[in-house]
Amino acid sequence: MAAAYRLVTITWIFLAHLAGIYIFTRGFLLMRLSLTDISSCGSNCILEPTHSRAVVLIIDALRFDFVSPNPPSPASPHHHNILTLPHKLTKRYPAHSFLFDSHADPPTTTLQRIKGLTTGSLPTFMDIGNNLGASSITEDSLMVQLQRAGKKAAFMGDDTWMSVFPDSFQPNMTYPYDSFNVEDLHTVDEAVITHIFPLLEDETKPFDFLIGHFLGVDHVGHRFGPDHPIMKDKLQQMNDVLERVVEKLDDDTLLVLLGDHGMDRSGDHGGDSILETSAALWIYSKGDPLTDIRMPIPQDLLKYRIFPGASVEHRAVQQIDLLPTLSLLLGLPIPFNNLGTVIPELFRRGDLLERALRYNAEQIQGFLSTYRASPSGGELDDSWDNLQKAWSAANTAAGFTDFNRQVLAACRTMWAQFNATLMGMGLVLFVVSLAASWALYVGLSSAKSNSKEWLQRNTPLYLMAGCGGGVAGFFFSLVAKLFPSILEGVATTDYIIFGLTFSSGLAIIYISPPIAGLPSISFSSILMILHAAAFLSNSFTVWEDSIIPFFAVSSIIPYVLKGFTAPTSRLQYRIVCFSVIFAICVRLMSISTVCREEQQSFCHVTFYASSSLTVPPTPAVVMAVPTALALPWIIKLYPSISLSDKGIARIYYPIILTPSILGGALYWILEWVDTISAFGDDWSPTIRIIRTWAARTSIGWALFAGGALWFAIPLCVNITVKQLNNKKQVQVIGYGNAFGSPYLIFWSIFLAIIYATTQAPGQLVLALGTVALLSYLEVVDSVRDVQSMTNAFATATPSAILNGPSRNAHISLTFSDTIPIALLAIHAFYTTGHQSTIPSIQWKTAFLLTPTVQYPWSAITVFLNSLGPLFLFALAVPLLALWNQSPQQHNPQDPAANVKNDVTLAAISMMTYYGTLLLGTSIGAAVLRRHLMVWKIFAPRFMAGALGVLAVDLGVLLGVAVGVNRILWYVQKVFKGMNVGEEAKKKH
Repeated sequence: MAAAYRLVTITWIFLAHLAGIYIFTRGFLLMRLSLTDISSCGSNCILEPTHSRAVVLIIDALRFDFVSPNPPSPASPHHHNILTLPHKLTKRYPAHSFLFDSHADPPTTTLQRIKGLTTGSLPTFMDIGNNLGASSITEDSLMVQLQRAGKKAAFMGDDTWMSVFPDSFQPNMTYPYDSFNVEDLHTVDEAVITHIFPLLEDETKPFDFLIGHFLGVDHVGHRFGPDHPIMKDKLQQMNDVLERVVEKLDDDTLLVLLGDHGMDRSGDHGGDSILETSAALWIYSKGDPLTDIRMPIPQDLLKYRIFPGASVEHRAVQQIDLLPTLSLLLGLPIPFNNLGTVIPELFRRGDLLERALRYNAEQIQGFLSTYRASPSGGELDDSWDNLQKAWSAANTAAGFTDFNRQVLAACRTMWAQFNATLMGMGLVLFVVSLAASWALYVGLSSAKSNSKEWLQRNTPLYLMAGCGGGVAGFFFSLVAKLFPSILEGVATTDYIIFGLTFSSGLAIIYISPPIAGLPSISFSSILMILHAAAFLSNSFTVWEDSIIPFFAVSSIIPYVLKGFTAPTSRLQYRIVCFSVIFAICVRLMSISTVCREEQQSFCHVTFYASSSLTVPPTPAVVMAVPTALALPWIIKLYPSISLSDKGIARIYYPIILTPSILGGALYWILEWVDTISAFGDDWSPTIRIIRTWAARTSIGWALFAGGALWFAIPLCVNITVKQLNNKKQVQVIGYGNAFGSPYLIFWSIFLAIIYATTQAPGQLVLALGTVALLSYLEVVDSVRDVQSMTNAFATATPSAILNGPSRNAHISLTFSDTIPIALLAIHAFYTTGHQSTIPSIQWKTAFLLTPTVQYPWSAITVFLNSLGPLFLFALAVPLLALWNQSPQQHNPQDPAANVKNDVTLAAISMMTYYGTLLLGTSIGAAVLRRHLMVWKIFAPRFMAGALGVLAVDLGVLLGVAVGVNRILWYVQKVFKGMNVGEEAKKKH
């Protein structure tokens, strides 16, 4: 029963974190209201079409600097990476061709950009979560207007279009292909090429609107980076396609070539850096000119900007400007939710520009008025008067343009509106859960040997209080419905969740006031407080990866100081040497870096071969196999110090762990070989099969063979029975670490799994992190020995002094003992190639177990790669309580009594540390929600903090519920009532 109460206590902390995250994000990361109105205005809002049909070619991730209207010079640093427009045509017919640098609103993911291109609306930050699971677009769009006009649409390429527009294309002209197989550079592109030209050559012209969405450039960027030679080949292929398309066009077809977004220096996208948001846009007419070059355009209608690395300004537009432009050129109404402004150059004929801008402004004003009357209309309160003044003043082209721009700016601001009530409720839950976690730690620390009774007495109390709070929340929600202006936007579910968590948290705080534990706050605890408080600084948040190693090394200084004062030279040597090993490993881990945009030019990428080549550096590949062979041997070395490398350990390390680790390394070596085409393209399919099975075998062997062996016989001891003075005496080799050594095997099963999902440089980091972890466990154990001997001196117990530290006088775990592991987990997260940014997600891990994206396996491997380091080191926290602890001899009925409470304290400590960081990131995001960098720095760090705390909580829960409970049960079964010889009690 006591074990169940301990698990309930830890689970409560996890659920409290989950409740706070749910409510806070409901208020902080809002999604905009999508209006379902359809533009329908007859001839009062449309122009005579300039073209009867259009061909839209989307080259996914086509950055603006990838495109040139002229042949690139061989001396150009980017001559390998330029898509050359049909320059002869652009030179001969300047009125027929326009090239723009178009700004793609973040998040720069394909689904959000398709929504923007077809509806003209803005995405919100939370929309990025839909990129892996697109749902159909229900609002007005270009596709809706085409259908209403009786136009026939054809499509080929990225199947995301079919997810959002399942019924918009003609079945006999629809050819979707899988969009998530990043490793396949050619299938989608070749399929588009196969299907597009028969339609262009068909004299009956069966389509009115054709979309061809190429994916190869994007996939090359994700897999190899933008500067890899393969990018040259892919862009040359796109050049050839473009030349052929232009050749096949008739005079009545408009051609639009664009990138849905750009890519950063490493070939990824999703964020808001200028390289990600700068996409190419080229519009071309083979027949009639698009503009009258003799007619001037007011300069205040035109915007320019200098692209990074360029020396001259380029004409810049918003990507959503394409929608109203294309709609009017094709004689269609502008979709209802559009916020884009028509591109002036394409309407420079007579009074056409002013008419186009007036229709555009009227459409935006109609949308604005409807939104104002909607339940979300209050979001416009701050800007409504100014917008109406701008609308009243709009009677010229410049006035209409100014109004449109003001509305766009206001909507960008208002869709960063927040529900302060929900955010406040979430913050309250974070504070209450943190205070309650500390209260649980204080209560269990004070109870010590009576912790079982403490849990049995108090757990039902706070659970009943929580149930009462949930009921109260339900009734309060009924009352709130009578006064809808109070606590607007709060749902019944929110009240119930808040009531459950808040009431049970207050009950815990009342049972064990956390203030009683304040005197135990130490130097390491201060590091935790500083870490959380620093999230109010954008500089610290950006450079957190560089500050964490300093914190980690600083956190063991108190142990080193104790080592210098240890009563024996052996303990001094152990503490100092293992502390040095810990510090060296932390510093070596820091060599592995990835850089976020804000760190340029003060950061140098070492995790990859370069900032633009996403292959591992050669030294990491060379060291992969030696590291994989050495790591299991090093892990086994640590329990051998206490002779606890017996029993299952003799089978597990050489037969289970070594092949698993080696298989994980082999996968990424083969991935590197395939990426650099070391054996040529002909070998690529064979290598793909081999590395897929290497990963499957590695993970499967560790999980199933290792798990089954550990579950059946977890202990790492040798037991012999002797007769001594006519009495039976049991001698156990490995007794001194009977708990820790089997848990280390349990932990290393997950190490092997996460090792396989981690790229080659990250595997070196995990190996170093493992050595740092085990070294720190030896430091903590030796410091406890020092404390035991100090206590023996203080109580003048000669036997304890002569015989060494006694584990009968148990030294309890302290809160500070957990902090170095908590910092090591964050350090491993950063040094395995991650940042608190969307582009740092390592999407290639989605293809670890399968050659193409397959759910749920692809999603699982991406999550394991991203959050695995945090989960792994959280899973290791119980080792603090178990390492070098022997079964309790003076309590033969419960040999595990001396570690049960410490395991719970270790779990609560780790969850409390990350709960503190979550509170810090959420306060930073809430207080700085109007900061210029909120969506670039503070919101992503909050999301990383929220996902991180859940990964840590799950790691702790799995460790306690499965690993610890199984070992404690088995130890109790084997050693209950057993009289163990004195020789077996020695640890070293």
